[in-house]
Amino acid sequence: MDREAPDQRPPIPISKRTEWADVTPIPQDDGPNPVVAIAYTDEFRETMDYFRAVYLADERSPRALQLTTEAIHLNAGNYTVWQFRRLILDTLCVDLHEELDFVGLLARDNTKNYQIWHHRRWVAEKLGTNATSNELQFTEEIFSEDAKNYHAWSHRQWVLQALGGWEDELAYCDKLLQEDIFNNSAWNQRYFVVTKSPVLGGLEAMRDSEVAYAVKAILAKPENESPWRYLRGLYKDEVQSLVKDPRVASVCLDVLMNKRDCVHALNMVLDLLINGYQPSKTLENSIDALCLDSGLSNSGLTERVCSVLQVVDPIRANYWKWRKSGVTVEGSNGKELAG
Repeated sequence: MDREAPDQRPPIPISKRTEWADVTPIPQDDGPNPVVAIAYTDEFRETMDYFRAVYLADERSPRALQLTTEAIHLNAGNYTVWQFRRLILDTLCVDLHEELDFVGLLARDNTKNYQIWHHRRWVAEKLGTNATSNELQFTEEIFSEDAKNYHAWSHRQWVLQALGGWEDELAYCDKLLQEDIFNNSAWNQRYFVVTKSPVLGGLEAMRDSEVAYAVKAILAKPENESPWRYLRGLYKDEVQSLVKDPRVASVCLDVLMNKRDCVHALNMVLDLLINGYQPSKTLENSIDALCLDSGLSNSGLTERVCSVLQVVDPIRANYWKWRKSGVTVEGSNGKELAG
């Protein structure tokens, strides 16, 4: 079967090929007066005219498969061509490892083409666990060029869930984060692995070690929002566990002692306070110092944190103002609650 690249395909028009002499092409019908007629190339027009003929005849033959190859090279986003190609592949019982090679060549030049990734998933699903290693390796090749390619990450997650390969995934995430601690896609994948992997025991079993991992990353680059989000996600709906874990407040304090205007640390402190955290005197003094620097008036600690955030994060000043409006102070002991 011919799987040659576009620039290697025979230049002979389909109408001049003897194997197509029995087929009458079906032109595209745009109506008598198309508003904006598309200026197709002659090659594209002829290829699609012949494709319409075999498609309407439901011809599942080697020549029809080759025709879909040519049509895809001309327009890799045509859903109907891809769907018909799958029907032909099924009917002809083609070696799907060859099909993966074909799709791989296309994907490298069209890394964000949804139809190509959808087709690759279909092929991998047909091959089953025999494709696991190859598919994981393929996504790694894509990440080496585009570390945040959404289609490749989605495909990798599907492979793990459908075909397996979890054993080394946490180490792979660590490798990516060692290379770029700001890689939010790698952080997202790490959370996916921790929460979904059948070999790690789940979020509860992994929480302690992952909190330590996140804290280390935060201390290395406090301005990096990803590990802060990751840390918050490790507690998911267990807010009180977040409040009670001394490491969370501790990393906030450590960061604020050296970078007092760190938005992410202040945001975490705000979440802790709203959910009943009783701050240490050291943390309260750190917030008070910020208030003095910013010329803010005295108020409850939670309100003061919101006020500081309005100053140090002016782009989202209205958001922090809204958060502040939801805070009420009850009693003279200064206990803050969410409104």
